[in-house]
Amino acid sequence: MRGIIEILNTTFLNTPLYKIILAFIVLFIFLVFRKIFTLFVLSFFQKLSSKTKTDIDDKFFAAFKNPLRFLFVIAGIWGFFYFLNLKGEFLNHAIRGLLIFDIFWVMYNFVCEFEDWVYHLLGKYGKASRELASFLIKITKAFVVIIGIVAMLQEFGINVTGFIASLGLGGLAFALAAKDTAANLFGGIAILTDNIFKVGEWVKIGNAEGIVEDIGMRTTKIRAFDKRLIVVPNSVIAVSNVENFSRRDRRRVMMKIGLTYSTSVENLNKLLNEIRSYLKNHSLIHKEPLLIYFDEYADSSLNIFCYFFTKTADWEKYLEIKEEINLEIKKTVEKYSSFAFPSNSVYFETPIKVER
Repeated sequence: MRGIIEILNTTFLNTPLYKIILAFIVLFIFLVFRKIFTLFVLSFFQKLSSKTKTDIDDKFFAAFKNPLRFLFVIAGIWGFFYFLNLKGEFLNHAIRGLLIFDIFWVMYNFVCEFEDWVYHLLGKYGKASRELASFLIKITKAFVVIIGIVAMLQEFGINVTGFIASLGLGGLAFALAAKDTAANLFGGIAILTDNIFKVGEWVKIGNAEGIVEDIGMRTTKIRAFDKRLIVVPNSVIAVSNVENFSRRDRRRVMMKIGLTYSTSVENLNKLLNEIRSYLKNHSLIHKEPLLIYFDEYADSSLNIFCYFFTKTADWEKYLEIKEEINLEIKKTVEKYSSFAFPSNSVYFETPIKVER
């Protein structure tokens, strides 16, 4: 027995061996309590929340579950160092820092658990798109992480504000370097809040034209129709004219039909009236404006001006309607006249012979 006591009183790093063993026992006990808490208490509340009709309690449980389990780890760490007589300001700051970490862990989990609500609410009550919801969630997560890190550093006595101010010229250089990034960031916010365009829409921004593939925090990616990927900074989009072709509800048809000069006035009137009647009765053509008029005497044709809109913005459907109308117009023209084509008439005069 005396030998065992002597061994337990042996010092290691100026700490008796029995205190080291006791510290590990305390840490082990808290880990066992953590396991018991998980198996019984948390399992009970998880089963209880799963039986309710709402999912709010499930989200709260998911947000608190792991941070609550981590409290046992914090208590175990405190007990471990306490029994090693390593008490002091550093241990107090470390434990408080871990508690701050645990609190912000809960806040971060809340953002993750309720992000689907943000998608639903913004999509239902505002014109903000899913991209805006995703952007706000990312910003919120980053804000929670940054504030958590600052709070932990403050707990250890690090003055973050003073540290940033002490950067001096380095901070100024960093600010200047981040100017474009900030401009792109606010440009991205403007795109999403103003609902200028969404992913999947056909847009034209300057010389860039195609389908929007992604709206990021710095840039917007556009897939051109020849499959090139065009990356446009958001700051450029914010100050550029943006044409959104996907937002229109109709497409324009504008053309000229050339008839031969041999067409009579009577047939010309019949042709115009028949084309007007056909388009007015067409279910996929807007009734106003609908302009079908004999417009001009061209060099080699009598030109009819046609101007109207289809009721669809879909390109393929538009082409189908336009093809149908073109075929009908061709039948009508062939019924009353014929199409003119560029031609020149050459007249030869027979010289008059003078008899002497």
